This record gives sequence, structure tokens and C-alpha cells, in this order.
Amino acid sequence: MPVLGLLFLKYAYGRFKRVEAELLKNRPSRNGRDLPVTQSDFQAKSALFLPREAQYDYLVNLPESIASANICDEEGRQLSKLGDVVNYAMRLIEQQSEHLKGILPKTYDIFSNEILAQLLRIFNNNKLDEVGGDIIGRIYEYFTGKFSKTIADDDGVFFTPKSLVQMIVNIIEPKRGTVLDPACGSGGMFVQSGDFVNNLGMNANSTLTFYGQEKVEFNAHLCLMNMAVHGLNAKIKSGDDANSYSKDAHNLLGQCDFVMANPPFNVNGVKEQTVAGSASARLPFGIPGVNKAGEISNANYLWIQYFYSYLNERGRAGFVMASSATDSQNKDKLIREQLVRSSHVDCLISVANNFFYTLSLPCTLWFFDKDKREENRDKILFIDARNYYTVVDKTLNEWNEWQMRNINAIVWLYRGEKERYKELISTYLMWLNDFMPRYDNAELHPTERTHAAYRDGIAATLDCFKGNLKRHQAALKATRKKKEKDEIKELIAEVEQQVAEITEALEVANQLVWLTDKFGDDGTYRDIPGLCRIASIEDVEAKQFSLTPGAYTGAEEVKDDGVDFTSRMKEIHAELEQLQKQSGEILATIKHNESLIWK
Repeated sequence: MPVLGLLFLKYAYGRFKRVEAELLKNRPSRNGRDLPVTQSDFQAKSALFLPREAQYDYLVNLPESIASANICDEEGRQLSKLGDVVNYAMRLIEQQSEHLKGILPKTYDIFSNEILAQLLRIFNNNKLDEVGGDIIGRIYEYFTGKFSKTIADDDGVFFTPKSLVQMIVNIIEPKRGTVLDPACGSGGMFVQSGDFVNNLGMNANSTLTFYGQEKVEFNAHLCLMNMAVHGLNAKIKSGDDANSYSKDAHNLLGQCDFVMANPPFNVNGVKEQTVAGSASARLPFGIPGVNKAGEISNANYLWIQYFYSYLNERGRAGFVMASSATDSQNKDKLIREQLVRSSHVDCLISVANNFFYTLSLPCTLWFFDKDKREENRDKILFIDARNYYTVVDKTLNEWNEWQMRNINAIVWLYRGEKERYKELISTYLMWLNDFMPRYDNAELHPTERTHAAYRDGIAATLDCFKGNLKRHQAALKATRKKKEKDEIKELIAEVEQQVAEITEALEVANQLVWLTDKFGDDGTYRDIPGLCRIASIEDVEAKQFSLTPGAYTGAEEVKDDGVDFTSRMKEIHAELEQLQKQSGEILATIKHNESLIWK
């Protein structure tokens, strides 16, 4: 927790500086001087205000002799230890947000000055400022995955990857009203919802009211830290009072505009008596199967019904669920049939393995909508995205920004929102046309400006630049003169940057081709084998009320244009990884031998 506290400080400071710069752009002046920014200015921007003594650069640049800095705490005591200064910084931040009172760690006096100073320097890395979404939860899960995996796996609890959270938010579009996450963990759903609203030019705290339940106190503290660093307010209940199996802690039955969650999967052992009585009001389709010990055999359909029952008459829900829940049998099947017949099941998306940081299991995203347009009232959109993702490394997959937009575009077409689809195509073309002038290469200016021509031209340019990179690496290995080596190193760094830019452009072009090959430039929806299908309730009934997307989309259609660009992109990333590894090895060898060479 102390290390997470330092990361919280660093991330909060990065957001503080970005908002401060924005506030100072058009700052009003008085008597020729710009007015200073205030705490209320930051609150209006949904950001946490940091007093000077709580700013990361202040702490990381303190002198070795803390006493010489003449720092006094709120009671006027002079501080002589770095740990006491950091504790003071945490107390100052708690004063800025009532939701943080008593939440932040204040045990930094257990560290020596030397160790704490080293930790501050380690995390003084600007890359942390570039990470969006639930950064606190992601880092905590990394810690548990590396050092205490049993914590992450306990009771099916694990944090939700950013791309899954963002997909849920993008599809249910929480623009205003009451938002509930009854299994809120570290608050990733709230953070992404806040970003969604703020990106529309509105203030999240003015348009959304966040409610959360989290039975694990530690996770609830992470949630409050996460909300504070993003300048968001939330009502979070934790501990026994927040056990969602038995309690509606905020009394929100039938009152939520939006419900989002990633509940623990496949939990067994929940006592039937726990969900009887008052809790049964949240089970409109009945209690799932109970074993001889009086326990719910699998809690998945407890959660699914809870999410449904919290919605008001126009509400939307989006949640992550174990893939097995789409066609589980017995009582689950009867509950699922009633859900389907309600006409409120809107969409299901199958997700590939390895989207979670500590688990490899596949999952499905479920979406409810109690206010569907009339044309979709008795229809469900199924998307099988198990073969559509970006490989991050051997154990982790994700959707990149453009893949998320493409999946979202299928939902838009299902909802009849063709204009949004066309706007996305325009965004693609603007991005690519902005990229083109950066590289003076005839391949990038094809006579026939088809999307495939963009893609093929960028791919040819990438091959050319990769060839340049290999030649520079070979020259570096063969050259012995220091001046020439330095020049080649600069060339390698420059070409590596160019290769990265062209690789990104190729991915953008590839995703544009992927989308328009299926739905054209104008966005005419059609069922795509292996990807998407709009099914009627009668179709679902014919399949015994299974909600497994693959059962409806069938096998993927094969289109042979001579190049499999999905495989090609994977090959390109593998090649780049190998090239970067070779560069590193060459530079390490040179560094090791340089003194011998120049003797």
C-alpha cells in the first residue's frame, strides 16, 4: 500500500500539471498579472488540487538533509525525516477531498530517508502520465500477479482490463444519471465513464452520480484513491454492508440509468438464505439452482439478475461474465429464457483468452437495454470477437483504439446510427491523410485512392524502412570508429522511431480496410459469418435459448486477396521485436568492448 500511495502521488501530479497548463492558457488577469489557479478551478475540471508540499516534484527534489528544508506540518512542527514529509503530503491531499479522509497510507516513517528517496526517484517517470483508465487497479493487479497471485485469484476477484471497460462504456454511453457498479473493485468503470463524459465537453460530477459496492475494504480504498486522482465523486460502501449477494447497499432497486460491473465469476457456496427475503426482490426470474447443502451452485445468474433489476424503465447495463453463462443449463436456462423474452437483452460480445492480467480465461460482454428502438425490440446483436484483438505479449491480449471503434461501429449500425459510422470513416481518412506527407514515398500516393491502396502503400514503405534499419545495424556492428558509431546510433534511433510511426499507420489502414470490406463506406449493416449476426427471439428459442455468439455467427468467411493482413501485422510486430532486441544486443556489446577498442 505505501508503494501504491507513491504511485498515486505521481499520477495525481501528472494530471495536476496537465489541468494547470490548461487553466493557465486563457487565464484572466488583474493589474497586469494572471490570476492564480485555485482549488475550485481544479474541481470544475474534475481534477484533484495538490498543495505545493504534496506535489511530486517538490518531494523528489528535497535536499538530502530534510531539516535544512525548514518544512513544518499543520501543527507547526519542523520535520526532519522524509517519511514524515510524505505523511504530511498525504494528509494535505486528504484535506482536498472528503472521500479520501483516512484512506491514503501514512506509514512512510517506517522507511529510511535513503530507501524512500530512491522509491520516489524510481517512480519519477513521465510514462506514468501516459497511462489512462484504472491505473491504480492495473498496478495493484500487477503486484498481486507477480508477488501474491493467490490474492488476485481469491473468490474469482480480478481487475477489469481497460479495453473491456472502455468497450462497455462506449456501448452503453453513460452520459447522465445514476451509475451503479455493485462489484466496483478499484473503480475502473467509474473512471472510464468520467472520461467518456468529460470528452463530450461535460462535467462528469455534474451529469453523473456514482454508486459503488465493494466487500473487500482494501479494494474500496483503491477505488476512492482512483476516483480522487481523476477528480470524481462517488458514494462507495464496503465491508459486510456492501456484500452484493445479500444487500442493496444504496437502495437503488429499479432506479439506475446505468449499471456496469465485472463481478467474480462462477462463485459457489452462496447460501440460499442469504438471497432469500428482501434480496429476492432483485431476482425477478427466480433463484438459481440450489444444492443439498442449501447453497447456490453458481452465482453467475444472481449477478445477472441483480444488474437487470437495478435498471429503471430506460436503463442500460453492460457487464463482464464468464463465457459458460451463455449456455449453462437447468435453472440458469430457465432464467435466461425469461431474460430473452423480456426483450431487454441487447447485445453479447465474445472475447478471446488472455484479456485479463492474471487469468487466461475467455469471457463474454453482456448488454441490457430497457429502451431499445422499436426495430430492435425482439432482436439481439451477437458479435464473436474471439479472433479480433491485438497481441501485447505471450500472456496478454487487448483491443487497440481502432479495434474498439470498429466493434462499436457494428453496434451503431445495429441501432440504425449510420451517421456515426460515416464519421468514423472520415476520422480514419483524416488520420491517414495527415500521416501521408510525413514520408516522401511514391508508394504512399497511389493513383487509385482505395483503402487497400493506402494500406499496401504504407506496408511497402514499412518494408523499405525495416531494410534501412537492418543495414544500419549491420554497419554499426562492423564500424570501429567512435564518431561513425555515434552517427549510426543516431540514425538507428531515428529509423526506429519512423518504423514505429509507419507500423501504427499500417495498423490504422488495416483496421479501415477490415471495417469497410464488411460494411462499405456508407455503413450498410449485414450479418458477417464468424463476426456478427442480428438474431430474433425465435432464432434464440430455436437454439434452446443459448446466448453464445458463435452459435449464431457461425464460421468466419474466407476472403483470399493474396494477403492475410491480420497474420501480417502479427509477423510485423514479431519482426520489430527481434530488430529491437538485436539493436540492444549490439549496443551492449559495443559498450562492453568500447574501452578496449579505443585503447
